[in-house]
Amino acid sequence: MIKGISHVAFYVSDMERSVHFYCKVLGFTDAFEIRDDEGNPWIRFIKIRDGQFIELFYGSPREVKGQSYSHLCLEVDDIFAIVSRIKSHGIALDAEPRQGKDLNYQCWVRDPDGNRIEFVQMNPESPQMKVSS
Repeated sequence: MIKGISHVAFYVSDMERSVHFYCKVLGFTDAFEIRDDEGNPWIRFIKIRDGQFIELFYGSPREVKGQSYSHLCLEVDDIFAIVSRIKSHGIALDAEPRQGKDLNYQCWVRDPDGNRIEFVQMNPESPQMKVSS
């Protein structure tokens, strides 16, 4: 049986810049690194919470024909607090917080490699919350 989402993975062009973004800007934890068979850095794991990670691969992001990745969505308690935190690091939002058709507040930003990240603050009256009860 599927228990949940373990991780989302990205190739990154500048590991330290990406680790800074995910850890210093967004507040996650640089958990551990895995090295390849020759002992070279290969993957960094960023801990979101117990059992959930962002997996960062050393190497340039690749354009893959037929790739359908759209974005990573992270749920937050206070969308305006995360916006303040992001902006305090000099990072511009792609979209300011607004209430969507599902009644949830959302805003958008990009990581250092241009991957889209949505932040969502769930509304108790949203369809997502109603089916989660």
